[in-house]
Amino acid sequence: MQDDYKASKEAFVSYQSGSTVTHINLVSSVALSSVALHSALRSRLPQNNGSNLITEFILLIIPLLLSMTVFANKPLWLDAILISPTLLLLLVPARSQQSLPSSHQSPRSPSPTHSSNIDEVRHPSIPVAPLPALTTYRTHMLVMTSLAILAVDFPVFPRTLAKCETFGVSLMDMGVGSFVFSQGIISAIPILKNPSHLSAPMLPKLTVVFLKMLPLIFLGVLRVILVKGTEYPEHESEYGTHWNFFITLAALPLLQVILHPLLSYSGILGVGVGITLLHQFALSNTFLQDWTLNAPRTDIISQNKEGLVSLLGYLAIHLLGLLTGTILLPPSPSDFRRLQNRMKRAGNHVSVPSKSRSRQDAKTAIELCSYAAVWWALFGLGRLAGVGGGVSRRLANASYVLWVAAYNTSFLTAYLALDSIFFSRAPGRNPSRTSSNVLSPTSAGRVEPPPETAISGSQPPRKTAMLLEAINLNGLPLFLLANVATGLVNLTVQTMYASDGKAMAILSLYAFGLSAVAWATKERRVWKM
Repeated sequence: MQDDYKASKEAFVSYQSGSTVTHINLVSSVALSSVALHSALRSRLPQNNGSNLITEFILLIIPLLLSMTVFANKPLWLDAILISPTLLLLLVPARSQQSLPSSHQSPRSPSPTHSSNIDEVRHPSIPVAPLPALTTYRTHMLVMTSLAILAVDFPVFPRTLAKCETFGVSLMDMGVGSFVFSQGIISAIPILKNPSHLSAPMLPKLTVVFLKMLPLIFLGVLRVILVKGTEYPEHESEYGTHWNFFITLAALPLLQVILHPLLSYSGILGVGVGITLLHQFALSNTFLQDWTLNAPRTDIISQNKEGLVSLLGYLAIHLLGLLTGTILLPPSPSDFRRLQNRMKRAGNHVSVPSKSRSRQDAKTAIELCSYAAVWWALFGLGRLAGVGGGVSRRLANASYVLWVAAYNTSFLTAYLALDSIFFSRAPGRNPSRTSSNVLSPTSAGRVEPPPETAISGSQPPRKTAMLLEAINLNGLPLFLLANVATGLVNLTVQTMYASDGKAMAILSLYAFGLSAVAWATKERRVWKM
């Protein structure tokens, strides 16, 4: 009976053809609507000191769950429910910056990555400006992915949103790519702190990155052992017999370091696009695509062919995320390009003033919007031309790379726009201070408090919602907990036969449990990498 259920469960989550790009965008737009409503409430109405877990859970997490379940086929209705009170609140004058509620700040020491003026002359760097929009984007991406990995096991989650077998677009396909793109954004921080890092000796950098990735490698191996040992239902054609997403995430930073000399010489954009074209050329003009999709699994290589072949495509996504990070994180989107040009002319000994500067969010949004338009245009042209046979997460082909880049760049721009709409015009706001958090250079989904030199003035900084900050602080541990909880639910409940009511009850408890754990650990980082 157990074997029959396992086979039925594997069939339940397999052989899907996906949905449409428009549908995925509409489902995802609910995240923007929920942030808009929460921002309107925080910026317009009187509030008690501090934040409330229940309130933020209802406003920021429940809409994401509803968007992929009950409202999955009518996301515009959910958008309307959230946007209607938001529009009414916009009629209320915004409160002054001094009266905006501040979220939690844990008593941690300043980031050691900020050096003295002497070090900055020796190693030119770009200040990594605080950015609530990025925290919100990364947290929503993590939450939607964590919700989807369990929701997909219930019939209340439409099959059109489940991962496609070979070709097609779906919400879960985008979740995987967004995770990699987000990882690429954060990987820009060490390069911004020290652009000469690209030309530093290779072996020490590889050693440091390898040691940081060891926990992910361990988790990848542990997942294989647990899945095989418990006969847990698995989708072998997703990554292969032994390969899994943790191994992909661990491999990408190592590959990025290997490419540092090329990135320094040809630029991040050129290398990212070049890898995309090279990978697609190999898929379309050699045996590679047919071998990946049809070859029998006879040895260790063919058993993990999907993971190996898709790695190049994911590397391209990671690099395009890295490019986005060099635009998004500095005070001005052109800072990194200017510094690189100065270093090429004068060498690495370029003086960069340590004085804090105001963020040019409008300029950043315009440049990101331009990139998004280019990625969407190339994606559309590729689909019209039938390049690669369509979008394929399994192959991570060019269409998939461009779709992921276009989607994530667009939503990052939208989060920046929301931040500007609800807070930039607040009376008395200091424009140089948009958050109290600085992303950690080694972060897999967390933030650190800034040094005193990163901000100026006496007004209290505005922050992201406390729950989102808490989730972002311990993003990777929470994602691991979500995977464990998903496994436990599937081992104790025959999810594919659960009613919609039962499914929503389980999913709501699961979502609240993850939120409560994040809330309980908001004062400390559980796992440092």
